[in-house]
Amino acid sequence: MENMYVPAPDRYAHATFRRCGGFGLVLPPISLGLWQNFGGADVFETGRAMIRRAFDRGVTHFDLANNYGPPYGSAEENFGVILRKDFGLRKHVRGLRNELVISTKAGWDMWPGPYGIGGSRKYLLASLDDSLKRMGLDYIDIFYSHRPWNNCPLEETMGALVTAVFQGKALYVGVSSYGPEQTRQAAQILKQMGAPLLIHQPSYSMLNRWIERGLLDVLAEIGAGCIAFSPLAQGLLTRKYLNGVPENSRAKLPNSSMLQEFLSEENLRRVRALNEIARGRGQTLAQMAIAWVLRDSRITSALIGARNVAQLDDSLDAVKNLDFTEAELKEIDRYAEEGGVDLWKETREYMN
Repeated sequence: MENMYVPAPDRYAHATFRRCGGFGLVLPPISLGLWQNFGGADVFETGRAMIRRAFDRGVTHFDLANNYGPPYGSAEENFGVILRKDFGLRKHVRGLRNELVISTKAGWDMWPGPYGIGGSRKYLLASLDDSLKRMGLDYIDIFYSHRPWNNCPLEETMGALVTAVFQGKALYVGVSSYGPEQTRQAAQILKQMGAPLLIHQPSYSMLNRWIERGLLDVLAEIGAGCIAFSPLAQGLLTRKYLNGVPENSRAKLPNSSMLQEFLSEENLRRVRALNEIARGRGQTLAQMAIAWVLRDSRITSALIGARNVAQLDDSLDAVKNLDFTEAELKEIDRYAEEGGVDLWKETREYMN
């Protein structure tokens, strides 16, 4: 007989939350993303254990997208199973739904043909309906345009997000990987249409600091939150690569999203130096990298991934030491200054 999951009764005892821009919604400082390790090709019970553990430790926000897997859609399907089995979400039964913030996105390729990618109204709204079915949900808390798209008017893409809100299928809307001016324009359109921009999800880490060149200022100006994905630079800011690239690393796979130049000897040298700073702070490199992202009050949450519960716990422990001295920040800047490869540059510049 399957063990019944009972959430930790003290899950909010030490939990902290950050306000999302000028909105009333708050998010945990660290959120769990299901980009990798939660799909149909992964061990279901491992992903299930991580989601349970995260919730027990005060993580209320779980972030997905239509094509997370592999295969595409399977992360949402698995998450839906976990919601039903462990969080009590069934037809006409809300269970723990009111304690969760669940987000999903559409924009990257999802199904064959011209209507399975991009920013069109047809694609975004059809994708949202499919996502809701896969997860067994009536609504999503945050629905994102996952990427800029130059073959569709921005008004159409933003209009689709607004329609999702008006239909009751999303409570808030967001964008991901949009540049500063694109974000300002999107926010203006959304505000005029009656569903203001809640949040932006950009890549951000010590080795990828592009959002410091305008985007953070724009988000503060318009009152939107910011949730940073890849704060560990897809694993580079962990102990995994201190001695080079392991043979079993995903980075060696032909379809890896980690560019080979991101794993250059120059970047690996920086990582080793940063690891020494982390040791001096009594943290793992991953913990310091997450804490560094959260040092800026304009960052609402750091979005992490994990392979197992131990790795998850290590990352969540970053909140135990979020303070930096000026000397530490200067030393970090010596090695983490702009110069690392930006994995998402092409996405943001796609509309320019």
